[in-house]
Amino acid sequence: MYQPPILGRRTSSLKPWMIALIITAAVLVLAIIIGLLVYFLEFDQKSHYYQISFQIPSIEYNPAFSVEHSKIRTDLKQKISDEIDKTFQRSSLNRHYIKTHVVNLRSSNDGLKTDVLLKFQFVSSNADTIKRQADNILWQKLKLNESFLKIDTSLPYLRDINEAQAEHILNSCCGLGREPPSMERIADGYTAKKADWPWQASLQMDGIHFCGASLISEEWLLTAAHCFDTYKNPKLWTASFGTTLNPPLMRRNVQSIIVHENYAAHKHDDDIAVVKLSTPVMFSEDVRRVCLPDATFEVLPNSKVFVTGWGALKANGPFPNTLRQVEVEIISNDVCNQVYVYGGAVSSGMICAGFLTGKLDACEGDSGGPLVIARDRNIWYLIGIVSWGIDCGKENKPGVYTKVTRYRDWIKSKTNI
Repeated sequence: MYQPPILGRRTSSLKPWMIALIITAAVLVLAIIIGLLVYFLEFDQKSHYYQISFQIPSIEYNPAFSVEHSKIRTDLKQKISDEIDKTFQRSSLNRHYIKTHVVNLRSSNDGLKTDVLLKFQFVSSNADTIKRQADNILWQKLKLNESFLKIDTSLPYLRDINEAQAEHILNSCCGLGREPPSMERIADGYTAKKADWPWQASLQMDGIHFCGASLISEEWLLTAAHCFDTYKNPKLWTASFGTTLNPPLMRRNVQSIIVHENYAAHKHDDDIAVVKLSTPVMFSEDVRRVCLPDATFEVLPNSKVFVTGWGALKANGPFPNTLRQVEVEIISNDVCNQVYVYGGAVSSGMICAGFLTGKLDACEGDSGGPLVIARDRNIWYLIGIVSWGIDCGKENKPGVYTKVTRYRDWIKSKTNI
Protein backbone atom coordinates (compact mmCIF):
# COMPACT_ATOMS: atom_id res chain seq x y z
CA MET A 1 0.00 0.00 0.00
CA TYR A 2 1.24 3.43 -0.90
CA GLN A 3 2.53 5.54 2.02
CA PRO A 4 2.44 9.35 1.70
CA PRO A 5 5.70 11.18 2.46
CA ILE A 6 6.23 12.37 6.07
CA LEU A 7 6.16 16.14 6.19
CA GLY A 8 9.29 17.91 7.40
CA ARG A 9 11.71 14.98 6.93
CA ARG A 10 14.95 15.84 5.18
CA THR A 11 17.49 13.59 3.63
CA SER A 12 21.00 14.41 4.96
CA SER A 13 23.54 15.54 2.41
CA LEU A 14 26.46 14.61 4.79
CA LYS A 15 28.11 11.28 4.38
CA PRO A 16 28.31 8.99 7.48
CA TRP A 17 32.11 9.38 7.82
CA MET A 18 31.73 13.18 7.87
CA ILE A 19 29.14 12.97 10.65
CA ALA A 20 31.44 10.68 12.65
CA LEU A 21 34.34 13.14 12.18
CA ILE A 22 32.25 16.10 13.38
CA ILE A 23 31.03 14.20 16.45
CA THR A 24 34.59 13.08 17.28
CA ALA A 25 35.90 16.65 16.97
CA ALA A 26 33.09 18.00 19.17
CA VAL A 27 33.75 15.36 21.83
CA LEU A 28 37.49 16.14 21.70
CA VAL A 29 36.92 19.89 22.12
CA LEU A 30 34.52 19.26 24.99
CA ALA A 31 37.04 16.93 26.69
CA ILE A 32 39.77 19.59 26.38
CA ILE A 33 37.51 22.25 27.89
CA ILE A 34 36.51 19.97 30.77
CA GLY A 35 40.14 18.97 31.30
CA LEU A 36 41.25 22.61 31.47
CA LEU A 37 38.45 23.43 33.89
CA VAL A 38 39.36 20.49 36.12
CA TYR A 39 43.03 21.48 36.01
CA PHE A 40 42.47 25.12 36.93
CA LEU A 41 39.82 24.33 39.51
CA GLU A 42 41.64 21.43 41.17
CA PHE A 43 45.23 20.87 40.10
CA ASP A 44 46.33 24.51 39.80
CA GLN A 45 45.37 25.14 43.42
CA LYS A 46 48.19 26.27 45.69
CA SER A 47 48.58 26.38 49.44
CA HIS A 48 48.04 29.77 51.06
CA TYR A 49 48.77 30.58 54.67
CA TYR A 50 47.49 33.25 57.05
CA GLN A 51 48.42 34.04 60.62
CA ILE A 52 45.83 35.31 63.05
CA SER A 53 45.77 36.08 66.77
CA PHE A 54 42.95 35.50 69.24
CA GLN A 55 42.26 36.48 72.83
CA ILE A 56 40.87 33.88 75.22
CA PRO A 57 39.56 35.99 78.12
CA SER A 58 37.87 33.02 79.79
CA ILE A 59 41.20 31.26 80.48
CA GLU A 60 44.04 32.52 82.66
CA TYR A 61 47.63 31.95 81.66
CA ASN A 62 49.21 28.86 83.19
CA PRO A 63 53.03 28.37 83.13
CA ALA A 64 52.36 24.79 81.93
CA PHE A 65 51.15 26.32 78.64
CA SER A 66 54.81 27.01 77.81
CA VAL A 67 55.84 23.38 78.41
CA GLU A 68 55.92 21.66 75.02
CA HIS A 69 53.66 18.59 74.83
CA SER A 70 52.27 19.14 78.36
CA LYS A 71 48.73 17.78 78.64
CA ILE A 72 47.15 21.14 79.48
CA ARG A 73 48.89 22.78 76.50
CA THR A 74 48.03 19.96 74.10
CA ASP A 75 44.39 19.85 75.20
CA LEU A 76 43.89 23.61 74.81
CA LYS A 77 45.61 23.66 71.42
CA GLN A 78 43.29 20.87 70.30
CA LYS A 79 40.25 22.77 71.60
CA ILE A 80 41.28 25.88 69.63
CA SER A 81 41.92 23.84 66.46
CA ASP A 82 38.56 22.08 66.79
CA GLU A 83 36.75 25.41 67.17
CA ILE A 84 38.31 26.86 64.01
CA ASP A 85 37.89 23.59 62.09
CA LYS A 86 34.20 23.58 62.93
CA THR A 87 33.83 27.21 61.85
CA PHE A 88 35.32 26.74 58.38
CA GLN A 89 34.00 23.24 57.73
CA ARG A 90 30.47 24.60 58.11
CA SER A 91 31.17 27.59 55.86
CA SER A 92 31.32 28.37 52.15
CA LEU A 93 35.11 27.86 52.31
CA ASN A 94 34.81 24.22 53.32
CA ARG A 95 36.41 23.02 50.04
CA HIS A 96 39.39 25.34 50.42
CA TYR A 97 40.11 25.10 54.14
CA ILE A 98 42.86 22.56 55.00
CA LYS A 99 43.83 22.90 58.66
CA THR A 100 44.67 25.04 61.67
CA HIS A 101 47.96 24.99 63.56
CA VAL A 102 48.15 26.65 66.98
CA VAL A 103 51.58 28.29 67.12
CA ASN A 104 51.73 29.36 70.76
CA LEU A 105 49.88 30.31 73.93
CA ARG A 106 51.03 33.51 75.62
CA SER A 107 50.16 35.66 78.58
CA SER A 108 48.06 38.79 78.17
CA ASN A 109 46.46 41.48 80.32
CA ASP A 110 43.13 40.10 79.15
CA GLY A 111 43.86 36.50 80.10
CA LEU A 112 45.43 34.45 77.33
CA LYS A 113 46.40 35.02 73.71
CA THR A 114 47.14 32.56 70.95
CA ASP A 115 48.70 32.88 67.51
CA VAL A 116 47.24 30.54 64.91
CA LEU A 117 48.29 29.53 61.40
CA LEU A 118 45.51 28.84 58.89
CA LYS A 119 46.14 26.81 55.74
CA PHE A 120 43.91 27.04 52.66
CA GLN A 121 44.21 25.69 49.14
CA PHE A 122 42.87 27.54 46.10
CA VAL A 123 43.76 29.09 42.74
CA SER A 124 46.04 32.09 43.30
CA SER A 125 43.80 34.42 41.29
CA ASN A 126 41.14 33.99 44.01
CA ALA A 127 43.47 35.05 46.85
CA ASP A 128 41.85 38.39 47.65
CA THR A 129 38.32 36.96 47.52
CA ILE A 130 39.15 33.94 49.71
CA LYS A 131 40.98 36.08 52.27
CA ARG A 132 38.03 38.46 52.47
CA GLN A 133 35.60 35.57 52.87
CA ALA A 134 37.73 33.95 55.60
CA ASP A 135 37.91 37.28 57.37
CA ASN A 136 34.12 37.69 57.25
CA ILE A 137 33.43 34.12 58.38
CA LEU A 138 35.60 34.52 61.48
CA TRP A 139 34.30 38.01 62.20
CA GLN A 140 30.66 36.87 62.05
CA LYS A 141 31.39 33.88 64.28
CA LEU A 142 33.18 35.93 66.92
CA LYS A 143 30.83 38.93 66.75
CA LEU A 144 27.90 36.71 67.67
CA ASN A 145 29.69 35.57 70.85
CA GLU A 146 29.38 31.98 69.70
CA SER A 147 33.00 31.19 70.49
CA PHE A 148 35.39 31.31 73.46
CA LEU A 149 37.88 32.91 71.01
CA LYS A 150 37.85 36.71 70.62
CA ILE A 151 39.51 38.93 68.05
CA ASP A 152 42.90 40.30 69.08
CA THR A 153 42.45 43.90 67.95
CA SER A 154 46.07 44.81 68.75
CA LEU A 155 47.27 43.04 65.57
CA PRO A 156 46.19 43.05 61.92
CA TYR A 157 43.50 40.44 61.44
CA LEU A 158 44.57 37.95 58.76
CA ARG A 159 48.28 38.30 57.93
CA ASP A 160 49.70 36.69 54.80
CA ILE A 161 52.70 34.44 55.41
CA ASN A 162 54.87 32.83 52.74
CA GLU A 163 55.08 29.06 52.32
CA ALA A 164 58.65 28.65 53.60
CA GLN A 165 57.88 30.55 56.81
CA ALA A 166 54.62 28.64 57.22
CA GLU A 167 56.30 25.25 56.80
CA HIS A 168 58.95 26.32 59.31
CA ILE A 169 56.20 27.08 61.84
CA LEU A 170 54.17 23.95 61.03
CA ASN A 171 57.20 21.74 61.60
CA SER A 172 58.63 23.59 64.61
CA CYS A 173 57.21 21.19 67.22
CA CYS A 174 59.77 18.77 68.60
CA GLY A 175 59.73 15.01 68.30
CA LEU A 176 57.67 14.69 65.11
CA GLY A 177 59.11 11.74 63.21
CA ARG A 178 58.21 8.24 62.12
CA GLU A 179 55.27 6.26 63.41
CA PRO A 180 56.63 3.50 65.70
CA PRO A 181 57.49 0.70 65.89
CA SER A 182 58.90 -2.08 63.63
CA MET A 183 62.54 -1.12 63.29
CA GLU A 184 65.71 -2.82 62.24
CA ARG A 185 69.41 -2.09 62.69
CA ILE A 186 72.47 -0.10 61.71
CA ALA A 187 75.41 -2.50 61.88
CA ASP A 188 73.24 -5.15 60.25
CA GLY A 189 70.46 -2.89 59.19
CA TYR A 190 67.95 -1.28 56.93
CA THR A 191 67.76 2.15 55.38
CA ALA A 192 65.63 4.80 57.05
CA LYS A 193 62.71 6.30 55.16
CA LYS A 194 62.63 9.96 54.23
CA ALA A 195 61.51 12.17 57.15
CA ASP A 196 61.48 9.27 59.65
CA TRP A 197 64.32 10.77 61.71
CA PRO A 198 64.34 14.46 60.70
CA TRP A 199 66.60 15.56 63.60
CA GLN A 200 69.50 13.39 62.46
CA ALA A 201 72.53 15.37 61.29
CA SER A 202 75.97 14.41 59.97
CA LEU A 203 79.07 16.23 61.25
CA GLN A 204 81.61 16.37 58.46
CA MET A 205 85.05 17.61 57.48
CA ASP A 206 85.77 18.21 53.80
CA GLY A 207 82.46 16.56 53.00
CA ILE A 208 83.43 13.34 54.80
CA HIS A 209 81.12 12.01 57.53
CA PHE A 210 82.77 11.73 60.96
CA CYS A 211 79.96 11.72 63.53
CA GLY A 212 76.22 11.86 63.99
CA ALA A 213 74.36 14.58 65.87
CA SER A 214 70.80 15.54 66.83
CA LEU A 215 69.04 18.80 66.01
CA ILE A 216 67.60 20.23 69.26
CA SER A 217 66.69 23.70 67.97
CA GLU A 218 66.96 25.64 64.73
CA GLU A 219 70.61 26.42 65.49
CA TRP A 220 71.91 23.85 68.02
CA LEU A 221 73.05 20.23 67.66
CA LEU A 222 73.76 17.76 70.47
CA THR A 223 76.56 15.25 69.94
CA ALA A 224 79.44 13.39 71.62
CA ALA A 225 82.51 15.18 72.95
CA HIS A 226 84.87 12.52 71.62
CA CYS A 227 84.00 13.54 68.06
CA PHE A 228 86.32 16.51 68.63
CA ASP A 229 89.27 14.74 70.24
CA THR A 230 91.48 15.53 67.25
CA TYR A 231 89.82 18.42 65.42
CA LYS A 232 88.38 21.17 67.63
CA ASN A 233 88.33 24.15 65.25
CA PRO A 234 84.67 24.83 64.30
CA LYS A 235 85.75 26.26 60.92
CA LEU A 236 86.81 22.74 59.87
CA TRP A 237 83.32 21.32 60.42
CA THR A 238 80.03 21.38 58.54
CA ALA A 239 76.66 19.77 59.34
CA SER A 240 74.42 18.16 56.74
CA PHE A 241 70.78 17.07 56.96
CA GLY A 242 68.59 14.59 55.11
CA THR A 243 68.72 10.82 54.79
CA THR A 244 71.61 10.77 52.29
CA LEU A 245 75.15 12.05 52.81
CA ASN A 246 75.56 12.70 49.10
CA PRO A 247 73.70 14.65 47.99
CA PRO A 248 72.71 16.29 51.30
CA LEU A 249 69.27 17.84 51.70
CA MET A 250 70.75 20.86 53.49
CA ARG A 251 74.17 21.92 54.70
CA ARG A 252 75.29 24.39 57.37
CA ASN A 253 78.66 25.68 58.55
CA VAL A 254 79.53 25.33 62.22
CA GLN A 255 79.96 28.50 64.29
CA SER A 256 81.08 27.07 67.63
CA ILE A 257 81.69 23.81 69.51
CA ILE A 258 81.22 23.52 73.28
CA VAL A 259 82.62 20.36 74.85
CA HIS A 260 81.73 19.42 78.44
CA GLU A 261 84.29 20.94 80.79
CA ASN A 262 84.94 17.64 82.61
CA TYR A 263 85.38 15.53 79.49
CA ALA A 264 88.77 13.89 79.01
CA ALA A 265 89.76 11.91 75.92
CA HIS A 266 91.22 9.03 77.95
CA LYS A 267 87.85 8.25 79.62
CA HIS A 268 84.20 7.91 78.63
CA ASP A 269 82.51 10.12 81.25
CA ASP A 270 80.87 13.44 80.28
CA ASP A 271 80.98 12.50 76.60
CA ILE A 272 78.72 15.31 75.45
CA ALA A 273 79.04 18.48 73.37
CA VAL A 274 76.79 21.06 71.73
CA VAL A 275 77.41 22.55 68.30
CA LYS A 276 76.05 25.91 67.16
CA LEU A 277 75.26 26.35 63.48
CA SER A 278 76.37 29.53 61.72
CA THR A 279 72.93 29.88 60.11
CA PRO A 280 69.66 28.54 61.59
CA VAL A 281 67.89 25.79 59.66
CA MET A 282 64.41 26.17 58.22
CA PHE A 283 62.17 23.42 59.57
CA SER A 284 60.28 21.22 57.12
CA GLU A 285 58.89 17.67 57.07
CA ASP A 286 62.47 16.50 56.45
CA VAL A 287 64.26 18.69 59.01
CA ARG A 288 62.79 18.89 62.51
CA ARG A 289 64.11 18.93 66.06
CA VAL A 290 63.93 16.11 68.59
CA CYS A 291 62.45 16.67 72.06
CA LEU A 292 64.81 16.92 75.03
CA PRO A 293 63.55 15.07 78.11
CA ASP A 294 63.26 16.66 81.54
CA ALA A 295 65.85 15.62 84.11
CA THR A 296 63.15 13.47 85.77
CA PHE A 297 62.32 11.56 82.56
CA GLU A 298 62.65 7.80 83.20
CA VAL A 299 63.30 4.95 80.80
CA LEU A 300 62.91 1.44 82.19
CA PRO A 301 65.01 -1.63 81.30
CA ASN A 302 63.67 -3.59 78.30
CA SER A 303 62.13 -0.43 76.80
CA LYS A 304 62.23 -0.38 73.00
CA VAL A 305 64.47 2.42 71.77
CA PHE A 306 65.93 3.37 68.40
CA VAL A 307 69.33 4.47 67.18
CA THR A 308 70.16 5.89 63.75
CA GLY A 309 73.30 6.78 61.85
CA TRP A 310 75.61 6.44 58.87
CA GLY A 311 78.10 4.26 60.76
CA ALA A 312 79.80 1.12 59.50
CA LEU A 313 77.54 -1.82 58.66
CA LYS A 314 79.86 -4.06 60.71
CA ALA A 315 83.19 -3.78 62.50
CA ASN A 316 85.73 -2.49 59.96
CA GLY A 317 82.97 -2.65 57.37
CA PRO A 318 81.76 -0.22 54.68
CA PHE A 319 79.97 3.04 55.45
CA PRO A 320 76.54 3.59 53.85
CA ASN A 321 75.42 6.72 52.01
CA THR A 322 71.83 6.39 53.26
CA LEU A 323 70.80 6.74 56.91
CA ARG A 324 70.17 3.44 58.69
CA GLN A 325 68.17 2.53 61.77
CA VAL A 326 68.06 -0.11 64.49
CA GLU A 327 65.67 -1.14 67.23
CA VAL A 328 67.39 -2.08 70.50
CA GLU A 329 66.40 -2.48 74.15
CA ILE A 330 67.51 -0.68 77.28
CA ILE A 331 69.72 -2.85 79.48
CA SER A 332 70.00 -1.92 83.16
CA ASN A 333 73.34 -0.55 84.34
CA ASP A 334 73.46 -3.37 86.89
CA VAL A 335 73.43 -5.94 84.11
CA CYS A 336 75.83 -3.90 81.99
CA ASN A 337 78.29 -3.71 84.86
CA GLN A 338 78.44 -7.47 85.31
CA VAL A 339 81.96 -8.89 85.05
CA TYR A 340 81.20 -10.65 81.75
CA VAL A 341 79.79 -7.44 80.21
CA TYR A 342 81.60 -4.18 81.05
CA GLY A 343 82.80 -4.97 84.57
CA GLY A 344 81.80 -1.73 86.28
CA ALA A 345 82.78 0.69 83.48
CA VAL A 346 79.22 1.98 82.97
CA SER A 347 78.63 5.03 85.19
CA SER A 348 75.36 6.67 86.26
CA GLY A 349 75.77 9.19 83.42
CA MET A 350 75.53 6.42 80.82
CA ILE A 351 72.83 4.13 79.39
CA CYS A 352 73.31 0.63 77.93
CA ALA A 353 71.20 -0.36 74.94
CA GLY A 354 71.30 -3.38 72.66
CA PHE A 355 71.17 -7.12 73.31
CA LEU A 356 73.54 -9.35 75.25
CA THR A 357 73.20 -11.80 72.38
CA GLY A 358 74.88 -9.20 70.18
CA LYS A 359 74.32 -8.53 66.48
CA LEU A 360 72.08 -5.43 66.72
CA ASP A 361 74.13 -2.37 67.64
CA ALA A 362 75.51 1.02 66.70
CA CYS A 363 78.98 0.99 65.14
CA GLU A 364 81.96 3.14 64.16
CA GLY A 365 80.75 6.40 62.62
CA ASP A 366 77.47 6.41 64.58
CA SER A 367 79.17 8.30 67.45
CA GLY A 368 77.29 11.40 68.57
CA GLY A 369 74.05 10.17 67.01
CA PRO A 370 70.65 9.88 68.68
CA LEU A 371 69.11 7.16 70.85
CA VAL A 372 65.40 7.99 70.96
CA ILE A 373 62.19 6.70 72.49
CA ALA A 374 58.56 7.42 71.57
CA ARG A 375 56.16 8.51 74.28
CA ASP A 376 52.54 9.70 74.32
CA ARG A 377 51.15 10.72 70.92
CA ASN A 378 54.27 9.26 69.23
CA ILE A 379 56.49 12.14 70.30
CA TRP A 380 60.19 11.23 70.13
CA TYR A 381 62.59 12.10 72.95
CA LEU A 382 66.38 12.05 72.84
CA ILE A 383 67.54 9.90 75.75
CA GLY A 384 71.05 8.93 74.68
CA ILE A 385 74.07 9.94 72.58
CA VAL A 386 76.11 7.20 70.89
CA SER A 387 79.29 7.13 72.97
CA TRP A 388 81.30 3.89 73.18
CA GLY A 389 81.32 0.09 73.14
CA ILE A 390 83.57 -2.84 72.33
CA ASP A 391 83.36 -3.93 68.71
CA CYS A 392 79.96 -3.76 66.94
CA GLY A 393 77.17 -6.18 67.82
CA LYS A 394 79.50 -8.40 69.81
CA GLU A 395 78.00 -10.81 72.35
CA ASN A 396 77.82 -9.30 75.88
CA LYS A 397 79.08 -5.96 74.54
CA PRO A 398 76.03 -3.73 73.93
CA GLY A 399 76.30 -0.06 73.00
CA VAL A 400 76.87 2.53 75.72
CA TYR A 401 75.29 5.97 75.41
CA THR A 402 75.64 9.29 77.22
CA LYS A 403 72.51 9.70 79.37
CA VAL A 404 70.86 12.94 78.24
CA THR A 405 68.72 13.43 81.38
CA ARG A 406 71.91 13.50 83.47
CA TYR A 407 73.13 16.50 81.45
CA ARG A 408 69.83 18.31 80.99
CA ASP A 409 70.89 21.28 83.14
CA TRP A 410 74.26 21.47 81.38
CA ILE A 411 72.56 21.60 77.97
CA LYS A 412 70.28 24.42 79.15
CA SER A 413 73.23 26.37 80.59
CA LYS A 414 74.97 26.33 77.19
CA THR A 415 72.06 26.68 74.79
CA ASN A 416 69.16 28.05 76.87
CA ILE A 417 67.04 25.15 75.57
